[in-house]
Amino acid sequence: MFPLGAVLFPHTPLVLRIFEPRYLTMLGHLLDEEDPQFGVVLIERGPEAGGGEQRNSVGTMARLVKVRAAAEDLILVAVGGDRITVDRWLDDDPHPRAEVSALPTLEWDEALAPLLGEAERIVRRVLARAAEFGEVQWDAGTEISDDPVESTWQLAAMAPLGEFDRFSLLRETTLGGLLRQLIDLSLDMESMLAALPPGEDS
Repeated sequence: MFPLGAVLFPHTPLVLRIFEPRYLTMLGHLLDEEDPQFGVVLIERGPEAGGGEQRNSVGTMARLVKVRAAAEDLILVAVGGDRITVDRWLDDDPHPRAEVSALPTLEWDEALAPLLGEAERIVRRVLARAAEFGEVQWDAGTEISDDPVESTWQLAAMAPLGEFDRFSLLRETTLGGLLRQLIDLSLDMESMLAALPPGEDS
């Protein structure tokens, strides 16, 4: 398990800088596996490094794609997979571990197509607006998947939201609920940005 200060959504990339001994050990174990995966959960309280953090119980499996060496650490590239819930945390020695269960995959319904289109327009518009106030993680023109379930999660990742809002999206139980909440949260962010004086970062 890898507790982070950020939410990982299904079908979205994750880049991590690995330097702590416990995660270097975990990475060594992963590289011995045929299909290396690890769980990512949002830290509710506490720092990312050093341990002792409080962790949320809903997260996402990440499939290891690439590892490369940097000057003083390793860079890990992974992609989000199934959502999970933590049934029980185990001893952190030699690294964080847990027993987990997969959460149901959200199902697509063609009736949601107009909602998905609206969500994409709003997220891209708000992301472009947010970029005027400072650095954003995604470009408003970023291409997304043709698959509607994958693209919904990718739009959730692109939206310029806080981590607890993103965690709320991760916990959604239906694709329609996810799209509606994504639209509402993005419009809330747009209103906040509109209230800021020009040049002032949010």
